[in-house]
Amino acid sequence: SDLEVRGLEHLPADGPALVVGNHCGLFYMPEVWVTALSIIDRRGTEHPAYSLTYDLLFALPVIGPFLRRIGAIPASSAEAEAALDAGALVLDYPGGDWEACRPWLDRNTIDFGGRTGFVRLALRTGVPVVPVVAHGSHDSVVVISRGEAIARALGLGASHIKVFPILLGPLGLTTAITPPPPLPSSVTVEFLPSIEWNDLGPEMAEDAAVVDRCATEVVETMQDGLNRLRVERAHPVRRGLVNLVSRAVPH
Repeated sequence: SDLEVRGLEHLPADGPALVVGNHCGLFYMPEVWVTALSIIDRRGTEHPAYSLTYDLLFALPVIGPFLRRIGAIPASSAEAEAALDAGALVLDYPGGDWEACRPWLDRNTIDFGGRTGFVRLALRTGVPVVPVVAHGSHDSVVVISRGEAIARALGLGASHIKVFPILLGPLGLTTAITPPPPLPSSVTVEFLPSIEWNDLGPEMAEDAAVVDRCATEVVETMQDGLNRLRVERAHPVRRGLVNLVSRAVPH
């Protein structure tokens, strides 16, 4: 199969939870859509769920209102905390574009870029963190470099954009402005057992050492899961190509 979802039983069927995933595949991000649909399968539409999204997009006409309609909320606002306090589920990809644009050689590495806001959010609200790991999603785009120097030279930092990725396509090197089509990679998404810090009160959200320790626990748990999937589901692009050909050839 080109798509496999595992461990959905680890996702609470109702009540608040902060789901934390690894961001992949540039802006194609197949793991986001798979994860979001899995959440709906597990919890239905009667239990509210939201996805944290890059703040700048909400300022754009048409796109901003559309994001609101599909359950997206700004990543750096107090809305996520209010949603969790109200019993909703919130999906977060702390690595953002930094992780989604990581180089091909780092495709099997969890990299949140040192961001720990998700831990402070979980501690303040007292909700469980449910890690969800995606494998194969980042194999769909060959990123040569994040292009941080290019982003700085273009002055993109004013818009909180730190990357201008250089990609490899069928015709050679290109950028995210003219991206190549994604490769038919086989994607596996696995929800891992929840992590709870019930012994830590909301005041610990202000303790940098505690926050760092909790963030390390989540990243290491996710890395262990990704390492396992890398072995179990090796060569996702080859598997995706085989499945694509087998569907195209009549039996």
